Amino acid sequence: MKSIAIIYYSESGNTLALAKAIKKGVEDVGSSAKLITAGIFSKDMLDSYDAYAFGCPAHGSENLEESTFEPMFNSLISDLKDRKLLLFGSYGWGDGEWMLQWAKDVVQAGAIHVATPIIALDYPEEEQILQAFEAGKLLGA
Repeated sequence: MKSIAIIYYSESGNTLALAKAIKKGVEDVGSSAKLITAGIFSKDMLDSYDAYAFGCPAHGSENLEESTFEPMFNSLISDLKDRKLLLFGSYGWGDGEWMLQWAKDVVQAGAIHVATPIIALDYPEEEQILQAFEAGKLLGA
């Protein structure tokens, strides 16, 4: 059984809804998943998990949340080479450009995307919840 960390930042609950759907998908294939807020996760926890889902909503002019999530993620990025992960998040304006840049940064770091990043405009609709569930299954397989 694999152990999956689902690390997220959520203010309105939109990104958390995706995190919960990912967790259900991971558990559906018999693996364990732990929801962890970004303020708690640290570099020394990486080796405790087999794969990761990172979730953050767009902030500002389509950036990662700058006070909690981005510093945490930046402290990990150099250690993500060859690690399996999934990116997810929500946005309320723009076109999702923050996710495209974030996904590109992860590829440049050598991480392995298990599925296309999942984004939702505001609260996730049924389609995004299903995508998150299916991606969770891939992450936990």
